[in-house]
Amino acid sequence: MTRSDLVAKLAERLSQLTQRDTEFAVKTILDAMSDALARGHRIEIRGFGSFSINRRPPRVGRNPRSGEQVTIPEKLVPHFKPGKALREGVDASLPVAD
Repeated sequence: MTRSDLVAKLAERLSQLTQRDTEFAVKTILDAMSDALARGHRIEIRGFGSFSINRRPPRVGRNPRSGEQVTIPEKLVPHFKPGKALREGVDASLPVAD
Protein backbone atom coordinates (compact mmCIF):
# COMPACT_ATOMS: atom_id res chain seq x y z
CA MET A 1 0.00 0.00 0.00
CA THR A 2 1.35 3.39 -0.95
CA ARG A 3 0.71 6.71 0.73
CA SER A 4 -1.80 7.69 -1.96
CA ASP A 5 -3.60 4.33 -1.51
CA LEU A 6 -3.87 5.04 2.21
CA VAL A 7 -5.25 8.53 1.55
CA ALA A 8 -7.81 7.16 -0.93
CA LYS A 9 -8.94 4.40 1.45
CA LEU A 10 -9.32 6.86 4.36
CA ALA A 11 -11.20 9.37 2.21
CA GLU A 12 -13.53 6.56 1.12
CA ARG A 13 -14.18 5.45 4.71
CA LEU A 14 -14.53 8.95 6.17
CA SER A 15 -17.02 10.58 3.81
CA GLN A 16 -17.14 13.76 5.92
CA LEU A 17 -13.50 14.51 4.98
CA THR A 18 -12.41 15.69 1.56
CA GLN A 19 -9.52 14.07 -0.28
CA ARG A 20 -7.40 17.15 0.47
CA ASP A 21 -8.22 17.02 4.22
CA THR A 22 -7.39 13.31 4.33
CA GLU A 23 -4.10 13.88 2.52
CA PHE A 24 -3.22 16.67 4.98
CA ALA A 25 -4.04 14.42 7.98
CA VAL A 26 -1.87 11.56 6.68
CA LYS A 27 1.00 13.96 5.90
CA THR A 28 0.73 15.53 9.37
CA ILE A 29 0.82 12.14 11.13
CA LEU A 30 3.79 10.87 9.10
CA ASP A 31 5.69 14.15 9.59
CA ALA A 32 5.09 14.00 13.36
CA MET A 33 6.36 10.41 13.44
CA SER A 34 9.47 11.34 11.41
CA ASP A 35 10.20 14.31 13.69
CA ALA A 36 9.81 12.18 16.82
CA LEU A 37 12.20 9.54 15.49
CA ALA A 38 14.69 12.22 14.40
CA ARG A 39 14.69 13.52 18.00
CA GLY A 40 15.40 10.01 19.27
CA HIS A 41 11.94 9.27 20.65
CA ARG A 42 10.20 5.90 20.47
CA ILE A 43 6.73 5.61 18.89
CA GLU A 44 4.28 2.94 20.01
CA ILE A 45 0.94 2.29 18.33
CA ARG A 46 -0.97 -0.28 20.40
CA GLY A 47 -1.99 -3.33 18.40
CA PHE A 48 0.20 -2.29 15.46
CA GLY A 49 3.80 -2.02 16.61
CA SER A 50 6.58 0.29 17.69
CA PHE A 51 9.16 2.38 15.89
CA SER A 52 12.55 3.15 17.38
CA ILE A 53 16.05 4.12 16.33
CA ASN A 54 18.86 1.55 16.17
CA ARG A 55 22.53 2.48 16.12
CA ARG A 56 24.75 0.80 13.54
CA PRO A 57 28.34 1.05 14.75
CA PRO A 58 31.13 2.13 12.41
CA ARG A 59 32.74 -0.70 10.49
CA VAL A 60 35.22 -1.49 7.76
CA GLY A 61 33.82 -2.56 4.39
CA ARG A 62 35.31 -3.23 0.98
CA ASN A 63 34.86 -1.53 -2.34
CA PRO A 64 33.53 -4.35 -4.56
CA ARG A 65 35.35 -3.07 -7.67
CA SER A 66 38.81 -2.44 -6.28
CA GLY A 67 38.75 -4.56 -3.13
CA GLU A 68 40.05 -1.51 -1.22
CA GLN A 69 39.05 -1.16 2.45
CA VAL A 70 36.56 1.62 3.17
CA THR A 71 35.47 2.88 6.57
CA ILE A 72 31.70 3.07 6.91
CA PRO A 73 30.62 5.65 9.51
CA GLU A 74 28.12 5.08 12.31
CA LYS A 75 24.47 5.33 11.29
CA LEU A 76 21.18 5.73 13.10
CA VAL A 77 18.45 3.75 11.34
CA PRO A 78 14.70 3.44 12.01
CA HIS A 79 13.51 0.05 13.27
CA PHE A 80 9.96 -1.33 13.33
CA LYS A 81 8.84 -4.09 15.68
CA PRO A 82 5.34 -5.39 14.94
CA GLY A 83 2.90 -5.75 17.83
CA LYS A 84 1.36 -9.03 18.87
CA ALA A 85 -2.03 -8.28 17.27
CA LEU A 86 -0.38 -7.43 13.92
CA ARG A 87 1.81 -10.55 13.99
CA GLU A 88 -1.16 -12.78 14.81
CA GLY A 89 -3.37 -11.11 12.21
CA VAL A 90 -0.79 -11.58 9.46
CA ASP A 91 -0.10 -15.15 10.54
CA ALA A 92 -3.82 -16.02 10.60
CA SER A 93 -4.32 -14.68 7.05
CA LEU A 94 -1.70 -17.01 5.53
CA PRO A 95 -3.15 -19.79 3.38
CA VAL A 96 -2.55 -23.29 4.72
CA ALA A 97 -0.29 -25.36 2.43
CA ASP A 98 -1.10 -29.04 1.99
